[in-house]
Amino acid sequence: MIDDDNIQTRLMSSTDRLMGRCPAIDGDDDGSTPVVFIRRGDWRRHRACMVSALAVSAAFLVVYLYYKANSGFARFGGEGLIRPVYFTILALHIVGAIAIVPLVPLTVWRALKERFPAHKKIARWTWPLWVYVGISGVVVYVMAVHLFPHA
Repeated sequence: MIDDDNIQTRLMSSTDRLMGRCPAIDGDDDGSTPVVFIRRGDWRRHRACMVSALAVSAAFLVVYLYYKANSGFARFGGEGLIRPVYFTILALHIVGAIAIVPLVPLTVWRALKERFPAHKKIARWTWPLWVYVGISGVVVYVMAVHLFPHA
C-alpha cells in the first residue's frame, strides 16, 4: 500500500528546498511570491526574487525586440467575435507595456535608495501591471500564432 501522505510530504519538502534556493521560480502562487516575502518581512528573499525577475524580463525584452526587428509581427487570423476580444487584449497589453517602461525603473530606484514608503506606494501599481503585461503577452502570442494564425 502506498502512503500518499508521506509522498506528498516528501514532495512538498523537496519543492520547498528548491524554492529556497531559487525564489523567482515558484509556480504555486501565480506570481505573488515577492509580495508574500515582503509581507512576511523577508526583504532579502523579496529582493532576490525581484532582481531575478528584473534580469529575466530585461533579457526577454532584448531578445523580443531583436526578434521583432528582424521578423515582423504575426497577423491575427481569427474571425467573428474573437477579433474584438483579441484586439482588446492586445491594445491593453501594449498600453500596459508602455506604462511599465518608466514604472519599473522608478520602483527599483526607490528601493535601491531605501525610500521604502515611496517604493511601496508605486509598487502597488507596478507589480500588478507587470504581471498583467506578462500574462497578456503570452495570451496574445498563443492566440495569434497557435490558435488563430493568419492563413
